[in-house]
Amino acid sequence: MSHLFECEAAFGITLADKTLLQRALTHRSYVNENPDFPLEDNERLEFLGDAILDFVIGEYLYHRFPEMREGNLTSLRAALVKTETLARFAIQLDLGKYLFVGRGEAESGGRERPANLCAAFEALVGAIYLDQGLEALKDFIAPFVEPELKRVIQGELDKDAKSLLQELSQGLLQLTPTYRTVAERGPDHAKEFTVEVTIGGQAYGRGEGPSKQTAAQAAARAALEKFDDQHKRS
Repeated sequence: MSHLFECEAAFGITLADKTLLQRALTHRSYVNENPDFPLEDNERLEFLGDAILDFVIGEYLYHRFPEMREGNLTSLRAALVKTETLARFAIQLDLGKYLFVGRGEAESGGRERPANLCAAFEALVGAIYLDQGLEALKDFIAPFVEPELKRVIQGELDKDAKSLLQELSQGLLQLTPTYRTVAERGPDHAKEFTVEVTIGGQAYGRGEGPSKQTAAQAAARAALEKFDDQHKRS
């Protein structure tokens, strides 16, 4: 129980039902390795949190940009709820430190894996919603969303990253980016892919995601950041 109180202090929340918090932090590998564990893993709460985040951030953008067209709102929302973004929110909370994971998962870097961090953040959102309601959840999410929204808009991260990288690479280097899958992990129902993008034989970025397409987009965004850093130094 002290572990959960420590979590609440770190996250700035207090849940009446501590079992919700514990479920949100429990990866399926922990349940598999501890068959007597009395609670389920966080996948159902993850499902709920994913749906709630779509709604809450959609509503936020609707009011934040009253004249913006539906397509642009959709692109912004997608950028704010994608795996890498939610994993970054989880890192801000140091969420990986508090996860209940199996020994094998922990030894393979499971506490830092973006897919696990994203899932745990979504599960935490689901737990807060069930315990505290929608308004308390909005208060919890708000400090993450506005800074990330500014970053997305300034970096045009809501745009198609692969298209932007191709335009930049061909314009500056007269070269076309090449993508290849360098790693594939997990069971069939929960695959995680790592894709690397190279330009002229040089690696420019890697990305992870639940599909090769998502991972390729993440790799392209990493490459765009490298291009930006090189441009600032030149």
